[in-house]
Amino acid sequence: MAVRGHKLLKDKNEGLMKEFLILVKAYKEARQKVDTDLPNHMKMFLLAQITSSSQNISTALEQSKGTLELKTLAKSILNIKVPVFEVSLTEDNSYSLIDTPTELDDAITQLKEFLPHIIRVAELEQSMRLLAKEIEKTRRRVNALEHVLIPQLQDSIKFIKSKLDEMERSNISRLMKIKEMLVSKTR
Repeated sequence: MAVRGHKLLKDKNEGLMKEFLILVKAYKEARQKVDTDLPNHMKMFLLAQITSSSQNISTALEQSKGTLELKTLAKSILNIKVPVFEVSLTEDNSYSLIDTPTELDDAITQLKEFLPHIIRVAELEQSMRLLAKEIEKTRRRVNALEHVLIPQLQDSIKFIKSKLDEMERSNISRLMKIKEMLVSKTR
């Protein structure tokens, strides 16, 4: 049973590693997109700050607050619940377009469109953390079975077999003596 459990855990560990590598690839692509695009969006804000007063920009940012609704759902990967985020953003552009530069309008619009990408990176990071934790636990269990429990059980089996063989030889010799004694009495 320990050997079968060891094989099952090893198979689970391989499956987890495959899923983990798929997540790493998706994370790498999403992270690369965020890392390359986010500085461009920040440059837009910097341009807007240069072309307008900081008070106009801060007022516009305060008034352009939308409502962000983030739903956290769970997806199961090999019985491990990983998060799936659903983002819904309602815009509220109640600031004056006359007082703000077009760069700020573009920056706010682009950042609102870019927000789901940032949340996707967070989702993938958390999924990778959870899978990595489970891989570590499974690997420890596999190693414990492989290097501790199974060898101990095998040693116990050898010991019990040798004791049983010894007891069987003892019984056979005892039976032979008894038979010998009976044969000598009947003569």
